[in-house]
Amino acid sequence: MKRLTMTFGAGLLALAAGAACAQNIRIGLQEDPDVLDPHRARTYVGRIVFTSLCDKLVDIDPKLHFVPQLATSWSFSPDNKVLTFKLRGDALFHDGTKFDAAAAKANLERAMTLPDSLRKGELASVEKVDAPDAATLVLTLKQPDATLLAQLSDRAGMMLSPKSFADADVAAVGRKPICSGPYKFVERIQNDRVVLEKFDQYYDAKDYAFKRITFLPIPDTTVRLSNLRAGDLDLLERLNPSDAPQVKNDASLTFAPVAGLGFQQFMFNVGNGKRAEDNPFKNKLVRQAFQLAIDRDAINEVAGGGIFEPAQQPFPPASPYHSDKFPVTKRDVAKARALLKQAGFDRVKAEVMFGNNTTTSSVAEMVQAMASEAGFDLSLRPTEYAALQKESAGGNFQVVMLGWSGRVDPDGNIHTFVTCKGALNDGHYCNPEVDKLLNEARTVPDETKRRAIYDQAQTIIQDELPGIYNYYQPWPFALAKKVKGFVPYPDGMIRLKGVTFAQK
Repeated sequence: MKRLTMTFGAGLLALAAGAACAQNIRIGLQEDPDVLDPHRARTYVGRIVFTSLCDKLVDIDPKLHFVPQLATSWSFSPDNKVLTFKLRGDALFHDGTKFDAAAAKANLERAMTLPDSLRKGELASVEKVDAPDAATLVLTLKQPDATLLAQLSDRAGMMLSPKSFADADVAAVGRKPICSGPYKFVERIQNDRVVLEKFDQYYDAKDYAFKRITFLPIPDTTVRLSNLRAGDLDLLERLNPSDAPQVKNDASLTFAPVAGLGFQQFMFNVGNGKRAEDNPFKNKLVRQAFQLAIDRDAINEVAGGGIFEPAQQPFPPASPYHSDKFPVTKRDVAKARALLKQAGFDRVKAEVMFGNNTTTSSVAEMVQAMASEAGFDLSLRPTEYAALQKESAGGNFQVVMLGWSGRVDPDGNIHTFVTCKGALNDGHYCNPEVDKLLNEARTVPDETKRRAIYDQAQTIIQDELPGIYNYYQPWPFALAKKVKGFVPYPDGMIRLKGVTFAQK
C-alpha cells in the first residue's frame, strides 16, 4: 500500500504543474487496462478508457435503449438478414482523416479477420460488409442476429483510423490508438496512467468540458478512496462496498451507484492445457460440491456490504431473461461432503486465482474458509490484473475468479464463456448441445421464444457447472462534490458528456 501511495503521489506532482490542471479530470481505476486496441482488448477498465477515446456505431442511454453515435439511423430488412446504417458526415479520426462507410467497413473486416481478434465471435453472423456510398454501411448476415446492435454498441463497433492499422505491426495500434472519440490518446505508462486530451475537431466537442482525462490504476480500494478524499482524484469506479456508508455521509463526496448488468463467477479449468489434466474440478461432482460449500448471502453481507446480490445465472434480475427456474443454491456442507465422497475424494486440494484487489481478496478468503468446512483445501493466488488475464487465457489455473461487466443483450453474458470456441471460455468447457442452443438464441428476435431457448441451455449448464456465478454487483461510483452532471450507466462506463467541475 505504501508503494502505491508514493508512486501515485509522484505522478500527481507532475500532473499538477500549470494552470491546465484545473481542466484535468483524474479518474481512479481498479486495474490497469490491457491492450488499447478495441479489436484485441478484453478488460472492463479498457472499455472505460475506450468510452472517451473511440466512438462506436451506436451507443446506449441510461435506460439501455440504443441511440445514435457514428451511425445516425439503422434498419433491418424484412427477413432480418440485412442491416443498413446511415452514417454521420462530420466525424473525423484523431489523425484528421474522415470517418465514412469505407472506414467502417475496414474496421469491421479487421475485427472479423485479425488472427487474435476477440470480436470474431461477436460478429460471426456477418457474411459481408459493403459501403455503397460514403454515408451508407450495409451488413449482410448469414442468419438473423438478435445480438448484433448490442455488439456494435461495444468494442465490435468501435472505429479506428484505417491508416493506423494499415501497417503490418499489429501491436502498434494498441501502443498509440487513433480513434474518433471526444478525446485523443497522449500517453500510457503501464500500471501508472493513461492520458487523453480533448479532440477539438470532435463533432460534439462543445459538450465536453475537460481538456484532459488522466486514468490512474490503483488496485487498493483504500488507497483509491484516500486519494479521492485528499483531492488527488476526482472520480473513482468500483468503490469498496464496505466504504459506501462512510462515503454517503461525507459532505465532500457524492455516492453514485447504479444497478449493473454483470456478475462475478468462479470458472473451472476443465480442458485448457496441463493444469486441467490433474484438476479435481474436471469432475462434475466436485464442482457441484464446491457450489454447495459457498454461502452467497454471507459473501454479500460481509464482502459486499449488503449491496451485492447473490447470483445463480448470468442474467441479472433486471434482465427479461432472468429465470425463476434457477434459484440460488443454498449452502449445504453435509451434501457437499457426500458429493466429494461419491467422486472418490476425502478432501480436495486446489488453487484459486483472483485479481489482487480489496473486494475480491475478501471474497476469496471467505470462500477459502467456507470450502474448508466442506472438504476443500484451497490455496489462494492473488494476481495482478493484467497477469491474471494472460494466465487465465493460457490455462495456467485450476479455478479462477473473474468479473464480467455485463452486456445489454443476454448473449453477451453467456455465449462467449461457455461455447466451445468462446473467446472468454478460458476453462475450455465444451458441450455441442449448449453451442447449438446458444447459437440458435442469437437468431431469434422474439423475446419469449428466445428466453425458452436460454432456459434449455441453462438447464444443462446448471448441472455441468463450467462456472459458478457468485454475485451480481452494482457499479458504485464515488465523486468529488465539485463533479457535476455525472450520470452512472448500467454498463458501468464513464461518459463525460455534460460533466463539469462546479464553478468556485
